[in-house]
Amino acid sequence: MRVFRRLPPPDQRLPCALTIGNFDGVHLGHRALLARLRERAAELGGPSCVLTFEPHPREFFAARNPVIGAPTRILTLRNKLEALEAEGIDRVCVAHFNERFAALDAQTFVEQVIAAGLRTRHLLIGDDFRFGARRSGDFALLEHMAPVCGFELERMDTVALDAVRVSSSAIRGALTEGDFERATRLLGRPYRISGHVIHGRKLGRALGFPTLNLRIPHGRPAVAGVFVVRVHGLGSEPLPGVASLGTRPAVERGGRLLLEVHIFDLERDAYGALVEVEFLKRLRSEESYDSLEALTAQIQRDAQAARAYFQKE
Repeated sequence: MRVFRRLPPPDQRLPCALTIGNFDGVHLGHRALLARLRERAAELGGPSCVLTFEPHPREFFAARNPVIGAPTRILTLRNKLEALEAEGIDRVCVAHFNERFAALDAQTFVEQVIAAGLRTRHLLIGDDFRFGARRSGDFALLEHMAPVCGFELERMDTVALDAVRVSSSAIRGALTEGDFERATRLLGRPYRISGHVIHGRKLGRALGFPTLNLRIPHGRPAVAGVFVVRVHGLGSEPLPGVASLGTRPAVERGGRLLLEVHIFDLERDAYGALVEVEFLKRLRSEESYDSLEALTAQIQRDAQAARAYFQKE
C-alpha cells in the first residue's frame, strides 16, 4: 500500500476508485465500504484509494474553539494505516487538515481534490458524508457535479449489528465503558494499539515491575486506566500482562501520555520492538498515591487481578 502525506504529485495520479472519511476504528461498517471500493476498483482496472485526514477535523476546530469538543481516538494514525492495508487498499492519502483545507468550499473541494488531485473515476461514500467549509457539501451536490467532473457516484447504506448502527461513536462508547467484547463485535477484531517500545524512566523496574513503554502520539485516546492485556510480537504466542494508559499522575504532574505494559515473567529487553497490545479487561482508573510504597502495593494488586483473569480464562 502506498501512503501519500498529501495529494499525489501530478505524475503519480492514477484514475482511481475513491472513498473519503476519518475511518477511526476501521470498523465493520468501514470494512464493508472498503470491500465494495476494492470491487469497483478491480472493475475499473485502477487502484483503490482512501482520502483521510490528520488531525481529525473536529480536533482541528476544537483547538480553536474548545466549546466544540474533540472526539477521542480509537486508533493511532499508524494503526489506522495498518488496518487499511489489511483491507487490501492500494493507496491512502493523508491530507493535513489545516486552515487552508478547512476553508475549501464544497465545489472547490470536488474540483481540486476529488477530480483533479486524485483523478477519481468512481466515488463511494457513506450515507452520512458531508464535506467542504461548514460541511456544506452533500450527496445532492455530488450528484450534480459528478457528470461534469467525470466520475461515477455511489452511496452505501449504514451497516447495523444487532439492530444498532455500527459507528466510531458506538465503539468509543464501548471502549470508554471498558466493554471490550462489544467493541470487538463492532470492530470485527480485538481492540489493539501498536507501537515501538521506547525507553522510559525505568521506575517500574526499580519497583520490581519493569514495563514496555509505547508512546501515544495524540492526546485523547479512547481508553484510559489500568487493563488486563495480551502483547503480540515478542514471540510465537501472545504474552499475558497488565498495562496502564495515561499520564501517570502517581509518578509526575503533567506527564506525557504513555502506554506502559508489564509482561509477566519477561526476561529480556524489547527496546525498539514493534508490538501490539490487545486490551481484554479494564481494572480501574488512574490514581495518585501518597508514596511509592502505596503505588507499589496497588501495582501488585493489579498484577494479581490480571493473573487471576488469565487463570480463570
